[in-house]
Amino acid sequence: MSTRAGGVSVGPWASLNLGDHVGDAPDAVARNRARWAQALGARPVFLRQVHGTGVVRLDATTPDGTEADACWTDARGVACTVLVADCLPILLAAPDGQSVAAVHAGWRGLAGYDGNGVLEALCAHWPAAQAPERRCAIRVWIGAAIGPQAFEVGGEVREAFVAACPSDAEAFRPSPHNADRWLADLPGLARRRLARLGFGPVTGNDGSAPWCTVGNPSRFFSHRRDARLLGHSGRLGAAIWRV
Repeated sequence: MSTRAGGVSVGPWASLNLGDHVGDAPDAVARNRARWAQALGARPVFLRQVHGTGVVRLDATTPDGTEADACWTDARGVACTVLVADCLPILLAAPDGQSVAAVHAGWRGLAGYDGNGVLEALCAHWPAAQAPERRCAIRVWIGAAIGPQAFEVGGEVREAFVAACPSDAEAFRPSPHNADRWLADLPGLARRRLARLGFGPVTGNDGSAPWCTVGNPSRFFSHRRDARLLGHSGRLGAAIWRV
């Protein structure tokens, strides 16, 4: 996963902004993406993410801008990539190392419709995760995202999760600042859903302060923080690939 350091962008996008849809200079974004690709040693495929449940299989010919919020590949040298600035990046690797996947999980995509969100969609499309009994061996890592101390949401967000799984209510607590609002633990909600789907141990973001995009302005972009204060926010990248 990238941080905001190491690029050429200036202003609210300083400095390694990877998003080409947030008002930054196109030349700066292109140079930042080239630097990141060089660091990866693989070609990152940048999706057009819509907070949905679409899944796409990537290969060497997949163009940037393909619409999806999750992707997988068994091709070498192609990096499954998601862009985030508060939403949750989830990276997964098959136990035999023959395929990998990446998920962009905002609350809408994670909750989905009738309890079927982007993780359920990935399980339906990615061969490595189609058999429930095999998911326990898949390695899962969650990256930086808005933390439970900063993610204030309305009752409709809580209801979207609780309606599908009542125990998800444990991932919400009343906001100390606004009545009828809630603080949501987005990493915790993802971990709960991954566990229900049968995935094994999950590493990475545990909801603690160092992983919070909002609370670490020198390290991470945050749409919720930066767009309010500066008018714009850059995007971080999270990628996984076969070597």
